Amino acid sequence: MRGTVMRWAGLIAASCALSPVLVALGVPSGPLFAALLCAAALALAGRAPGDVPRGLSLAAQGVLGVYIGTLMQSHTLAALGSRWTAALLVGFATLLLSVAAGALLGLHRSIDSLTGSLSLVAGGASGLVAIARELGGDERTVAVVQYLRVGMVTASLPLVAALYPHAAGASSGIETGPDRPWWFDLAVVAVCTGAGGAIGVASRLPAGGLLGPLVLSLAGNLTGLTAGSTVPAWLVFVGYLTIGWQAGVGFTRASLRSMARLLPWAAGLIVAIGAGCAGLGFALSAMTGVSALDGYLATTPGGLYAVLAVAASSNVDITFVVAAQLIRLLLMLFLAPAAARGFRRWRAGTADIVSRPSELTNEASR
Repeated sequence: MRGTVMRWAGLIAASCALSPVLVALGVPSGPLFAALLCAAALALAGRAPGDVPRGLSLAAQGVLGVYIGTLMQSHTLAALGSRWTAALLVGFATLLLSVAAGALLGLHRSIDSLTGSLSLVAGGASGLVAIARELGGDERTVAVVQYLRVGMVTASLPLVAALYPHAAGASSGIETGPDRPWWFDLAVVAVCTGAGGAIGVASRLPAGGLLGPLVLSLAGNLTGLTAGSTVPAWLVFVGYLTIGWQAGVGFTRASLRSMARLLPWAAGLIVAIGAGCAGLGFALSAMTGVSALDGYLATTPGGLYAVLAVAASSNVDITFVVAAQLIRLLLMLFLAPAAARGFRRWRAGTADIVSRPSELTNEASR
């Protein structure tokens, strides 16, 4: 017992020490990535403290769901105006593109089709890592490939955006809701996490621990009941750490060797997704009349905070970009798990049909 406590203390200390370093370096979701690295290092050294308790894991999912829900405000959605149909169509196209790429990744002998599909979903990396185990996927592979995607998109975004013609300067700002006291923010998190999680589980919603709180948080913001509320930064930090530990403690040397063989194939597919999304950006520009740069920033497959940084230094419609990006994020989190499961069932059914002729032949030969 004492040994387990000491291992957890060491993991917590190491994760808290590495997190600010990664944040300073601009690593997306730095605390989650720090926790993942520290937990994986201890696991590979045979010093992992054990699995994260399920209650703590569900609480972290709930906090993350509430946090995502607070990003979508009614005035942000209103910024789309009559262009919401085009943004929705492009979001669906991005989902199909990423699931198709994930299906190709699932053909690799190192992983199964469900894990491949979840690994390349273009959005909601931290949420997908949090729910991968519940959906039946390998959360370690999902975490590594998802953050490879986020890293590649984030690193390339400023370089690619510079190729588009645009005028430097301040973009239109994003409105914020009324400031709320700290106790109101904590109450919103507690109610949405508790009630949303219970509703999600009772309704058998895929990944209900994340999506239930997200739905309640989103509804509260869009109706104005909780507009302006935020999830305390320290609570988001703890949630990220928990999700990173959950994925990291299961690493083994065998799984690491398997991922090393997988990553070049995954990187190639990530480049293909990025190129496809750039094409969708041009299509969005043509459908809505926004600039090509607006279209590109609105359709990048990840790197939301890098998108905001580039948009803030360019003369673009930042509210349109943010609204389109959040629609993509919500579509990925709500529909990708169902799409990945559907693909796995379809593939299993196809394999069963293919195997039947050989079984019939064997029966006849007897």
